[in-house]
Amino acid sequence: MKARRKADLPTKTCPVCGRPFAWRKKWAKVWDEVKYCSERCRRA
Repeated sequence: MKARRKADLPTKTCPVCGRPFAWRKKWAKVWDEVKYCSERCRRA
């Protein structure tokens, strides 16, 4: 398997800060449920 570049990964926009964030391996199974870019934004 060939390594992926970060630019090739799916992205979403955080509803709190408005910044785009990229897919992470720890979100592989729950990517559809991820809404926030970080714990800080989730708590805000």
